[in-house]
Amino acid sequence: MRLQSFIGIFLSLALHAQTSPAQWGENVTGVTTKFHSNKKEIALTFDACGGSERSSQYDEALIDFLTANHIPATLFINARWIDRNLETFIKLSRNPLFEIANHGTAHKPLSVEGKSVYGIQGTASADEVIAEIQGNNLKIEKLTGKRPLFFRAGTAFYDEQSVAIAHTLGMEIGGFSVLGDAGATFSAPKVTQQLMSAKSGDIVLFHMNHPEGGTREGIIQGVEALLKEGYTFVRLNDVKKSLIKIP
Repeated sequence: MRLQSFIGIFLSLALHAQTSPAQWGENVTGVTTKFHSNKKEIALTFDACGGSERSSQYDEALIDFLTANHIPATLFINARWIDRNLETFIKLSRNPLFEIANHGTAHKPLSVEGKSVYGIQGTASADEVIAEIQGNNLKIEKLTGKRPLFFRAGTAFYDEQSVAIAHTLGMEIGGFSVLGDAGATFSAPKVTQQLMSAKSGDIVLFHMNHPEGGTREGIIQGVEALLKEGYTFVRLNDVKKSLIKIP
């Protein structure tokens, strides 16, 4: 918690304990969804969720494609995925193309009152919100020497109080403006269609933990087409001064 004092965190917890949240969803107050740019730039982001064996897979061919074509991206990685793919995680963290971001400790939606979504139970209190964020922050910092700047909750659902707590901890919430693969359930043509719909300043959400799906093929087709149109790609940290948050 070097970026914020313990006093500030305590006051934030006390404030949120007194009121009930009014918002719940992917797009609540304080979530970053886009960025300002006068260039043809798009931010690609990839989740690695972990947990089950299926969700702890790694699409190495996808990452190889990005690397071979010098495509930067922000990787939101869950603590459970790190535990099952430690050597791969270290390799990814050392690749200068990629920014490592926090996808939670237990892949929970962020709620101060235990709300759930898609059958996944969220955090139940402000203390649990902090634990969900900080547990993986500490893991990533210990392994890489760098503390993540961006956080995305499991399911990308939040209430506005949880977002405010994340800000108190010095984190930006990495939302999105284009749903790239819907949890790696979209077909390859649909993934390409979603990516091709992105415009300058959009943040696109994909997954890098389901090589069996259509994500990789769809991204390859979409990225190659966007490059021909003159688009380039950025990490979220590259455009942090231009981020657009939901008011």
